[in-house]
Amino acid sequence: MKIKAPIKFFSGRSSHYLAEKITKSYGTELGKTSVLEFSDGEFQPFFEESVRGCIVFIVQSTFPPADNLMELLLLIDAAKRASAYQVVAVMPYIGLTRQDRKDKPRCSIGAKLVADILTVAGADRVMTMDLHADQIQGFFNVPVDHLYGSTLFVPYIKNLGLENLTIAAPDMGGTKRANAYSRFLNCEMVICYKVRKKANIVEEIRVIGDVKDKNIIIVDDMIDTAGTVCLASKLMLEEGAQSVRVVCSHAVLSGPAYERIDKSGITEVVVTDTIPLRGISDKIKVLTIADLFADVIHKVYKYKSITKNFIV
Repeated sequence: MKIKAPIKFFSGRSSHYLAEKITKSYGTELGKTSVLEFSDGEFQPFFEESVRGCIVFIVQSTFPPADNLMELLLLIDAAKRASAYQVVAVMPYIGLTRQDRKDKPRCSIGAKLVADILTVAGADRVMTMDLHADQIQGFFNVPVDHLYGSTLFVPYIKNLGLENLTIAAPDMGGTKRANAYSRFLNCEMVICYKVRKKANIVEEIRVIGDVKDKNIIIVDDMIDTAGTVCLASKLMLEEGAQSVRVVCSHAVLSGPAYERIDKSGITEVVVTDTIPLRGISDKIKVLTIADLFADVIHKVYKYKSITKNFIV
């Protein structure tokens, strides 16, 4: 009878806070790593304990700067060279996934490039949540466990006990996600139609559907500058909505995002801890993904089905 390979958890520096919560929920301790830094900015991460024959889970979200992605790649490479049995890249947030197609001439497809370099580095499996587009899973040639923030958000929304609940898609690309929420919660859905001048700048936004006297919840995979959700909430409140809330998995929250949210009529913005918050706002509530990922890691390690971990 084959002996099951032991499991070990490690993390990159930017996701250490999250890896500690995941390992605590799993019931184990986080392995030790160190980083040798050179004066010119180059760095070399390494493991301070043996990983030979182990299934190694490395937790690291790859939000900017690009050093976060590079550190993950170096850790994967180090684990493979140290004779790890398998290496699983636990990437709650994968950066560059907005670049999932050629939407203009002579541009890169960053999501595909990230998938390729993770495989070349030696990742045997990838675990992530709420990719910008579901089809990005097809860019990988290794198994991808794609989890959904709805596992946390749907129970939270139900506990609010809101009457006249309506789910809103922030743009045409988010209609599939919003429709799934509305079907699961048995409520209506509206769609925001927006025209952009350029990336991160919305020129015009309109709402398709009735929002009068409704409690609106905008669902999205990420909030960057918060321009879209703040404009949408303003328009919905002007058209008679009782309240507007936002649920979003990845709190990128760059530039003027915090200031916009604080000044907006949004009741609250509910996010997860895939990315650490860069600021403070009384309107932002954080739900942890630690228990979800710990449970899925346990099932993957034991070769059990993770179907029940999917709500939407």
